[in-house]
Amino acid sequence: MDRQSTIVILTGAGISAESGLATFRGPGGLWEGHRVEDVCTPEALADDPVLVHRFYDDRRAALTRVEPNAAHHALARLDAEWPGDLLIVTQNVDDLHERAGAQRLLHMHGELLSALCAACGDRRAWVESLPPGSHCPACGTGALRPDIVFFGEMPYAMDRIEAALSRADLFVSVGTSGAVYPAAGFVQTARHYGAQTLELNLEPSAGSIFFHETRLGAASVLVPAWVDELLAQSTT
Repeated sequence: MDRQSTIVILTGAGISAESGLATFRGPGGLWEGHRVEDVCTPEALADDPVLVHRFYDDRRAALTRVEPNAAHHALARLDAEWPGDLLIVTQNVDDLHERAGAQRLLHMHGELLSALCAACGDRRAWVESLPPGSHCPACGTGALRPDIVFFGEMPYAMDRIEAALSRADLFVSVGTSGAVYPAAGFVQTARHYGAQTLELNLEPSAGSIFFHETRLGAASVLVPAWVDELLAQSTT
């Protein structure tokens, strides 16, 4: 592939699982022992804000006990060395891509280390606990909530993502289930605009049929090997 080619990479829970973070929908549809519907919807926040805030406080604290793995580091290396356009779009709300060194990165589902004001829309870095009623420094209301895109809410930066997909020469999906939209539809969008598509996953996703190629295995093995291959090809 030419070194001026445009690459879009989508990452999901599978890339962080090897670092010790639970996948979004584990056995029985649970996320860290909770039904997703009980901790990741606007209705859940309204019905039981104490539970929802505590859940994300616990997930925020868990980040201090994990480290980026070889897959995160490999993508950070690609980000640093690829001279063409590149965008890593992650569905993950952890900070492992950043800690590995990735910079051309977009969190479409929000971030654990961020707080959102439901009143004024202010977003700001947040590393401490975030109890219900926490006051927004921007507008003074007690409307801060976890900066997480709940089911029923619009993911961040969809215009930017769609523009990147329309220009992509290569779309790569890493560790995603292929079951959560709109991200699950990115491969079809990229193919519509002519991109080559590659899936790197522990097992075939729900959308594997739409990829030109699927490679199965652990992200910590597949991603570094693919990055080495891509960078080697681009120098010949």
